[in-house]
Amino acid sequence: MAQSIAVPLVVDRAARTPLGTQVAGQIRDGVLTGALPVGSRLPSTRALAGDLGLSRAVTEQAYDQLTAEGWLEARPGSGTYVAAGNLTRPPHRAIQGALPEPPLLRLDTGTPWIDPRHRASWRRAWRDVSAAAAPPAYDDPAGLRDLRVELAGQLARTRGLRCDPDEILVTTGTIGGLQQLLAALPPGRVAHEDPGYRAAAEAIRATGRGILDLPATEPITDLTGAVGAYVTPAHQHPLGPVMPGPARLSLLDAASRAGAVVIEDDYDSEFRYDVAPVPALAALDREHVAYLGTASKSVAPSMRLGWLVAPAHLHQAILARREVTHDVAAWPVQRAFLSLLRDGYVDQVVRSARRTYSARAARVTDALRPHAEPILPVAGMYVTLPMPQVRALAAHASARAAGFEVPLLSDYCRSARLTGLIIGFGGCTDDELDRALAAIVSGLTQG
Repeated sequence: MAQSIAVPLVVDRAARTPLGTQVAGQIRDGVLTGALPVGSRLPSTRALAGDLGLSRAVTEQAYDQLTAEGWLEARPGSGTYVAAGNLTRPPHRAIQGALPEPPLLRLDTGTPWIDPRHRASWRRAWRDVSAAAAPPAYDDPAGLRDLRVELAGQLARTRGLRCDPDEILVTTGTIGGLQQLLAALPPGRVAHEDPGYRAAAEAIRATGRGILDLPATEPITDLTGAVGAYVTPAHQHPLGPVMPGPARLSLLDAASRAGAVVIEDDYDSEFRYDVAPVPALAALDREHVAYLGTASKSVAPSMRLGWLVAPAHLHQAILARREVTHDVAAWPVQRAFLSLLRDGYVDQVVRSARRTYSARAARVTDALRPHAEPILPVAGMYVTLPMPQVRALAAHASARAAGFEVPLLSDYCRSARLTGLIIGFGGCTDDELDRALAAIVSGLTQG
């Protein structure tokens, strides 16, 4: 019989990790690093237990676990051996270079401001989730029925979009809904505003489709060669204007003639400063418009929750696919958002944020107007500041030096040649915004 190999182990009785797990982990590491070579005979469970001062049940548990994983094999009448086929773990290589810089506060276009006075309602919603009974199997592929009922009421009241709850599909955010739409469209290119929402463009490319660039501020009169057109009519992302009535009719006519579907991303329409939100484009034409809504701008991007109202033929195709893939937002998130809608939380945080955004938009434009000409915002949580690229880069660098990441307008362009800055003011405090503006102004005056 082969001589057993010494197995140097150390156990910590004060640790929270069970003793059997400690023993198994150290033997496993020895196998992976080659310290316990293939074919080596290990001490018996009795002998190892005696060496470590442990119960034999502990070492038996460790051996049984490693045998089940395939690292050890028991040979009746002979003992326990390191199994053939184990792998040697590559040596650890420390990352060379300087320590990472502290993270920058990103003043982006999508991080919302949430009034802390409403936290009690947020906590109450999640208590409701904990008290509710989860579905015993996969949930309705269209999404939680009660949530769709609430969303139908919300869309009719705030967006002028009247639809039945059965026409709504709950999604994992705007991009989740867009991906499902794209999967249901026939092969072909998708038109996209330029400049435009970068995540949407990336989602389109990921399907292997080509993108037809649409100048963002010009009316769309021809969609020949496109099967879909992604637009942000309530608040063009990132330039900011509202699509005028005549341009809306022109777009719908072009879609009808081309047999294309208009994909309306209604990402922050609820944050109009001066008047009531402009009705959704889908309210004018349900046959040619697929509507995408999101909770990201009103509640939290991390909820990953949205909703889709698609033309009837696409709705059925998407729903049939979801019945197979179960590509639906998580039930606890849907249930929490249902509580937030019923409790009035969503309306409350929207009203609070609208007032805050209006004040901050004025704050940003007042600070920057002596140095550049911002596009005056009418809604949302960012200001777009066109300027030559040299000046934009100088202000961008000055903001970074002060701890802030300010997006460049050029990063949102594909064929367009627009330059400048996009200054988000949702995900920061008033003090942080003032410091960021001071740094931007410093860069502009020196650039």
